[in-house]
Amino acid sequence: MAARGGRFFGAESAPPLQTTAADLAAEPAPPSFFNAPQFAALQRLGGLLQPPLKGRPGALDCGAPEFLDYLIGVSPADRQQLYKTGLDSLNSKSKKQYGKTFADLDAAQADAILKPLLVPIPWDEDLPKDPLQHFVAQAHRDFRTATLNSRVYAASAASSGRRGGRGTGMLWLPIDPVKG
Repeated sequence: MAARGGRFFGAESAPPLQTTAADLAAEPAPPSFFNAPQFAALQRLGGLLQPPLKGRPGALDCGAPEFLDYLIGVSPADRQQLYKTGLDSLNSKSKKQYGKTFADLDAAQADAILKPLLVPIPWDEDLPKDPLQHFVAQAHRDFRTATLNSRVYAASAASSGRRGGRGTGMLWLPIDPVKG
């Protein structure tokens, strides 16, 4: 088709293309990278590190553990090892202290395990040297990012009437140049 006056012939009569996001048309694949105890620990960790706050959804509401299962599964080997070793360490520490996996701990027990592992990080690239503290810091960062950039979180932000800023739908609710 040749252009005439900056337009293609027949462009006015072409119907608009209808699209649907993949996660709206089907359920995501079940977790596959982590084994069952690791994934259960990942879910529990996500629920503790990024809980629902002020009416906003938390990591579990947003499917962050499932997303991280996929993300870590396609990540470099060192990151995969960090997560697998970290989750296994949480489970072993929990079994040693309480006789059950991290996913099965009550809130007080989980707090007793996690509290010493949460340390201040002065610079983004200055993660703790201790492997388990390093894992918890990285997982915290990843859960926050996955939650704040999820479709569920964006919809929550949009329904509250807020736009723009961190974690308020920038990835899922782009500005329509026609509507403004």
